[in-house]
Amino acid sequence: MFEKIMVPTDGSEYAARAEDMAIELAGRLGSVVIAVHVIDEKLIYPFDVLEEEGKEILAAVQRKGREAGVRVDEVLVFGSPAHDMKKIAEKTGADLVVIASHGRSGLEKLLMGSVAETTLKTVDVPVLLVKR
Repeated sequence: MFEKIMVPTDGSEYAARAEDMAIELAGRLGSVVIAVHVIDEKLIYPFDVLEEEGKEILAAVQRKGREAGVRVDEVLVFGSPAHDMKKIAEKTGADLVVIASHGRSGLEKLLMGSVAETTLKTVDVPVLLVKR
């Protein structure tokens, strides 16, 4: 049914719920999880810091997958979290996207806009929206 389940993550508690849902679903279906972290091009932090944070976030998803016996592939890219999800889904061959309805907050959320909303509108595969 779903062979590749993409889960965008920003390391927030909401994204962790989407990660858990994607891993659980992949375990039941025998699917691969594609964990995606986009280093936001709009953020003004040093790139090295953002890259290290992204690697740590993806490593946490990798550990969850290992514990559940689910293969997790990692994608770490630099770009726009809201606008690159369609392209990432296409390039990875994802046939389902599991995404949290809330992630970062405050100024970072205002700068990024709603990644989940844009993903729902643009991605051509089914999207499972995980709410609080």
